Amino acid sequence: MKADQHVVVIGNGIAGITLAQRLRARAKCRITVISAESATHFSRPALMYVYMGHLRQQDIIPYADWYWKEQNITLLHDHVEKIDTDKKELQLQKGQSISYDILVLAIGSSAVYYNWPGQQLKGVQALVTWQDLELMQQQTIGIKQATIVGGGLIGVEMAEMLQSKGIEVTMLVREPLYWRSNLPQQEAQLVTQHIQQCGINLLLQDELAEILGDTDGRVSAVKTKTGAELPCQFAGIATGVKPNISLSKNTAIETDKGILVNYLFQTSCKDIYAIGDCAQFREPAPGEPALEQLWYTGRQHGEALAAILCGGGTPYKRGPWFNSAKFFNIEYQTYGFVPRDWDEQHYSSLYWEHPGKTKAIRLFYNLRNSQLVGINLLGVRYRHDLCHHWLRSNYTIHHVMQELTAANFDAEFFQRYEPELLRQYYQQFPEQQAPAKQHAWWQLRHRFSLFSTTPDNC
Repeated sequence: MKADQHVVVIGNGIAGITLAQRLRARAKCRITVISAESATHFSRPALMYVYMGHLRQQDIIPYADWYWKEQNITLLHDHVEKIDTDKKELQLQKGQSISYDILVLAIGSSAVYYNWPGQQLKGVQALVTWQDLELMQQQTIGIKQATIVGGGLIGVEMAEMLQSKGIEVTMLVREPLYWRSNLPQQEAQLVTQHIQQCGINLLLQDELAEILGDTDGRVSAVKTKTGAELPCQFAGIATGVKPNISLSKNTAIETDKGILVNYLFQTSCKDIYAIGDCAQFREPAPGEPALEQLWYTGRQHGEALAAILCGGGTPYKRGPWFNSAKFFNIEYQTYGFVPRDWDEQHYSSLYWEHPGKTKAIRLFYNLRNSQLVGINLLGVRYRHDLCHHWLRSNYTIHHVMQELTAANFDAEFFQRYEPELLRQYYQQFPEQQAPAKQHAWWQLRHRFSLFSTTPDNC
């Protein structure tokens, strides 16, 4: 990439800012990052901790102003109103016009609303942006009751946030168990029970029909499809997100649900790329999603596109899927692919659950070749790089069980509970007569020097 080329990135979330940083490490080109949301990059997963009082707003801004000057990356806090793809020019709300040689759209996603009656009332909102956090701080002052509509990861975050302020929280979830749309039955049951034990009222197998308001235009209750009426002064919307594509309207940039790209992140317009939540792969690889709307994949998109723009990259290939979340006091990590349900003629798993129902491990594998397909962890943390290595290297469940000791940070936990997983393994594979060989961690570290000796918190 030439030094006189100008790369403009719209969006300063994890995808856009990672691209800018990796690009600067590789090239001397001009880099400008534009965001209407905030003047600088912030940690979006940490918004909840600002609301709860654990962090201040300045604590979730990882880079000081001097960092961007030192990196020679220009930050603009402005709204892009128009993209002129012929002139390769952007029109900004404050009146400025900016030309580009390469344009990258990293404009994220926004909350999904389903045209419910009353959704325009005060006190009804989602939690996606910095502005959403500020609005939620204002709208929940002095309230006593809140209802969260939806049972995903954002929903449980909002529930924990509100409960930290002493607010009574009800969650309206259409599935029979919390996040059953993503979790197998046993994990979903564990999570459901834990959320209830934390004092949240879960109203399962019901959906929002209408949001009721008072004479001041503020939410006073939500009404469900079964006829239940839930008094509340705040209604949190957590029914998913959709790619932001409005900026591409009235341009030649092709869209579907998201901005259509290939695995080089190229859009239908020359020198325009899209990454992160807003990007949709035009022809996803078999078994892969067209949309990758995770913090982790956003970072990977930014890293991959930086290499591509500098001429050293290959078409993007994500590698093993990974995501993490927190259900109140239970941490959750998933690696690879663990479906909510599966054909027992083709797949099986080893599943262990702590007697106190606060921890669980599932190792999911293919019956045909015994290859590990995915891992679910609840309340247990395994070594991140080792789990990825198992999946990238197509380990069988037999090989994984040989190295299981090395995956767990807590040696005492392994000694007390993981032998139960081994016993289950021998029940499924009685031909494996000899005890699984235990590899010491230092031996694995010597063999796979890429691994870290500290937890990967991502």
